[in-house]
Amino acid sequence: MSESEGMTEARATELAEQAVDLAGGARQIYRNPRHPFSLHPTRTYTVEGEAVEVRWGEISSPAVVSVGGYVFEILDEGIDLLIRPPRRRAEP
Repeated sequence: MSESEGMTEARATELAEQAVDLAGGARQIYRNPRHPFSLHPTRTYTVEGEAVEVRWGEISSPAVVSVGGYVFEILDEGIDLLIRPPRRRAEP
């Protein structure tokens, strides 16, 4: 399922959790922030054909994972939804 076909929140959550696991797990990402001036603060994983971006946190920003317009904060115990993609307005 691609973004153009409409990613569901449940599907985005599933893919985000899989990518976090591939990156070492939520606790590993949350407890080991990258250096603030790292040249590679993100890593993109392909999970079931979808690009999922994991961004390690810094002092002033949380660690996040994003897929299909959904953004999840990576916490010590798992992920939590931060942002849903904008919805198109119905044509009048």
